[in-house]
Amino acid sequence: MDGSTLGALLPVVILVVSFVGYCLVDLARADAARHLPKWLWAVICVASVPLGGILYLSIGRAHR
Repeated sequence: MDGSTLGALLPVVILVVSFVGYCLVDLARADAARHLPKWLWAVICVASVPLGGILYLSIGRAHR
């Protein structure tokens, strides 16, 4: 890969890392999660980017 390809991928990498970080911080601050234990939601968020985070935010996040 040359420098232009890496430069083009950097914003995508930053966005993905930020999204997973947001999901993990939200999960850590929550009292509980729906449907699955919190530790399993964390594994799903990290293992399946971005689908895991989308699933957590849409069905796993407890209403506040």
